[in-house]
Amino acid sequence: MTSSKEQSDTSLPPYKFKELKVYNSTEYLWENVKKYRQVFDRFETAYIYTELSLFNKRFDLEDWSLRVDLKCFSIDNQVRTEMCNLTIEKEVSKFDSVIYLREGWGNQKRGTFWKRGTYFWEAYIDGQKIGSKYFYVIEPHDNMPDPLDDDWEIKESVEKYIEPVSARLYEGPYDDVTEDDRVYLREFAVKETRYIYLELTFRNLQPDEEWHLELFTKFHNQARELKGQVVRLHHVRKNQELIKITAGWGAATPNLWRINNYTADIVFLDRLIASIPFVVDDEAVPGSPAVYLPGKENTMVLAPAAEETDESFDEIMARLNALTGLHEVKRQIREHAVYIRFLQLRQKRGFDMDKGMDVHSIFIGNPGTGKTTVARMMGKLYRKMGLLSSGHTVVADRVDLVGEYIGQTAPKTREVIEKARGGVLFIDEAYALARSNDDGKDFGREVIEILVKEMSNGQGDLAVIVAGYPEEMKRFLDSNTGLKSRFKHNYDFRDFMPQELSTIADYASDGLGVELTLSAKARIDEIITRAFRTRDRTFGNARYVHDLIEKAKVQMGLRLMNSGGVAKLTNQQLSTIELEDVNKIEGIKKKEPPAIPVNDELLAEALAELDALTGMDNIKRQLHDLVSLVRYYRQIGRNVLNSFHLHAVLIGNPGTGKTTVARILAKLYNALGILERGHIVETDRQGMVAGYVGQTAEKTAKKVEEAIGGVLFIDEAYALTQKSSQRGDFGDEAIQALLKRMEDRRGEFFVCVAGYPDNMDVFLKANPGLSSRFDKTLRFEDYNPEQLLEIARRMMAENGAQLTPAAEKHLAAYLRFLYKYRDAFFGNARSVRKIVVDIIRRHDLRRSADVAAIEDKGKTVRILKADVEHLKLDTKELSIQRKRIGF
Repeated sequence: MTSSKEQSDTSLPPYKFKELKVYNSTEYLWENVKKYRQVFDRFETAYIYTELSLFNKRFDLEDWSLRVDLKCFSIDNQVRTEMCNLTIEKEVSKFDSVIYLREGWGNQKRGTFWKRGTYFWEAYIDGQKIGSKYFYVIEPHDNMPDPLDDDWEIKESVEKYIEPVSARLYEGPYDDVTEDDRVYLREFAVKETRYIYLELTFRNLQPDEEWHLELFTKFHNQARELKGQVVRLHHVRKNQELIKITAGWGAATPNLWRINNYTADIVFLDRLIASIPFVVDDEAVPGSPAVYLPGKENTMVLAPAAEETDESFDEIMARLNALTGLHEVKRQIREHAVYIRFLQLRQKRGFDMDKGMDVHSIFIGNPGTGKTTVARMMGKLYRKMGLLSSGHTVVADRVDLVGEYIGQTAPKTREVIEKARGGVLFIDEAYALARSNDDGKDFGREVIEILVKEMSNGQGDLAVIVAGYPEEMKRFLDSNTGLKSRFKHNYDFRDFMPQELSTIADYASDGLGVELTLSAKARIDEIITRAFRTRDRTFGNARYVHDLIEKAKVQMGLRLMNSGGVAKLTNQQLSTIELEDVNKIEGIKKKEPPAIPVNDELLAEALAELDALTGMDNIKRQLHDLVSLVRYYRQIGRNVLNSFHLHAVLIGNPGTGKTTVARILAKLYNALGILERGHIVETDRQGMVAGYVGQTAEKTAKKVEEAIGGVLFIDEAYALTQKSSQRGDFGDEAIQALLKRMEDRRGEFFVCVAGYPDNMDVFLKANPGLSSRFDKTLRFEDYNPEQLLEIARRMMAENGAQLTPAAEKHLAAYLRFLYKYRDAFFGNARSVRKIVVDIIRRHDLRRSADVAAIEDKGKTVRILKADVEHLKLDTKELSIQRKRIGF
């Protein structure tokens, strides 16, 4: 309901823009709908009209007046020329919820006014542009009629532009299916069908020109009711031989299609050029649909079969050989293909074949090394050799195969196998299916058993390819005695070399429709080389390079759109990546540190906490020096993060104050403005390492995210490099993930690792990247007897207790005794705390029998010698105590 205030406010426009459309036919259709288009054949066009539609905001309130200017422009070499300026004045009725204004421009003689080119309509109200719409006029390059001849007749212009080659149907999600993964059908399963896609291939009959192809795909049910319509406006490039377009209609979940007979009609230039019937029923049926061409109703034209339209064996092999790098893999595949043909030749000559030919393989390599691409090619090769019926590839991982509860895994796995039937089942990170044998709740082993049984059937019409890292794949094969015998072919996908990655960057640029200047390409090569040198096994190879080029393209787009004068940009400018675009990628990765001023109050508080600690003179000196350096660097404007990493190694025996100093260090970094939050996240091996590959990196990443803006403190960090007696120790994976994030998120958080001296030295040598990341080492010495006694006094005071001289003398002697006979398990301050707690407990027990002691409530507790006499200076007692540790 519109308020009276809104009705009286004449400053608000009484309309809202709805749409601007273009058409060239005034033929009356139901509800006065026009044949809206964007592409027109020159020799069939007299007038081209535009329709402006507006929402009436004063609907049902009042009549009002409207004045609209409709302008048409042509574009030639980025120069716009005004062709007409039409003014329309209209009295808007309060009974019209939507306002339509239509006007056109041209000549009564078709083919005489509009020339081949790009045009657009613009609509203005009160001098303000409210909408625009582009359209294109095309014409055949040859056999053009003479527009001045009154006797010339319009020929079937559609046949001068395209010739249908094939039409196939497939099912898929909203974002389509890659061509290699499409499974072509002529009937669809009602309970599984989401979007039904039509893949159309045409031969370009105007290869010498650039032009626009506009296709309308209309899906009708058996009653000829319109189910849905998809419009594809495709820019046909010069010298393009074949035009392939996909159009799909449906829903994200299988609930839109019903059991029925349907037809997909293809319309171009207002003419029906093909009609493809298909069925939605209980089950899907593979195959190609019939295609009916108008004017040839007595002839049913079948879409070319897959064997006719797909690449030949030699073409597939040529495409395999054209892949960058992978020399050893390509050699193995060539030899494998030749041997299969040899076996087939023997079979044709009458030799007995004892068993089916081996088609199952293991792909070993890091991400982005082409494993999935080669798997798809092998599927096609196997089909060409008659070993597989369709040759398509289904990509799956643990999530697709393993269920969450008992009874769910087997159906999920069999469903994926049936989807891959006739082709290749490619299981990425297959090692995730084989957790340690003591994990009784994991269902990955059930998947492996089903796969082994499936691969045992030589006539299963299925090739299984498993992929992953070398060490983990060995564990995967060891998880089931039948696996090794099923996989006869091993392919090692090595990381691409920098020169190969540079070539891949060129391919990626072509695929994204861009080109790099010489300086931009040189910079890309520098980035690739640096990434290659610092790579770990998570390095993305070709995937990393594609992502790099795509980011550079984004930066190019942002630069051009912010430059002004967008209409004057040439096609060359719209597709050229400059050096500054590439440099901005690096800028995105290197996040600028926050400009946080030094918090003097917090700094004084943190230093006071540090100075109040007992002993640690060398550590206090180092941290005071650090504070002085950071303050000096900040004053002279020097980058603190480039001066030192600020990651720290804390080495010392138990109870020497490592965790306490780590907390103070976090507070110091926060006070100096280096860290945004200054909190500390404490963890250990259990908090970072999981039971199988993939989960470890995820757990480590979560801990890092928690620590962003603060310090990640890893206690007993050496446990990450100590191999477990159980199968599948993934501490190394946690270290790799941690090192990568320490570099990627440099300056956003800091890491403190702590542990015992001997173990930490081994830890730092376990991975070359560890020692280079930590440039600060703090060594915590054992407390001497005097310091231990000082710690005991402080702990007593914190508990409201005070030692009598006799008690203190005995305790001091006991602490000297402990220090003299200490071993690797000596707990320093931790041991003192345990002793203090025990003394106070014995004091309380002694006083609990004294009624008068209750009246001393609130007074300082006096620790007598009787409370400490249980501390014997006897090595036998000490041995007994140590044996009890852990029980």
